[in-house]
Amino acid sequence: MPAKNPFRWVGAWADWFEARGVYVPGEDTRPVNPWRDFGWLLVAWLAGLAIFVLFFALAV
Repeated sequence: MPAKNPFRWVGAWADWFEARGVYVPGEDTRPVNPWRDFGWLLVAWLAGLAIFVLFFALAV
C-alpha cells in the first residue's frame, strides 16, 4: 500500500497549471502568460492564503 502524501493535491494543482503550457527556452519574444510562466508561484500563493485564512478561522 503506497504511503499517502498530504501535499499530493498541491502537486496535482501545480501540474494542472503547467499542463496549460510550459516555458520553452528561446521563446523570449512572446508575451508573458501568467498561467504558463508563474503556475507554481500562483499555486504557492493561493495555498499560503488558504492556510492563512484557515489559521485565523480556527483561532476562535
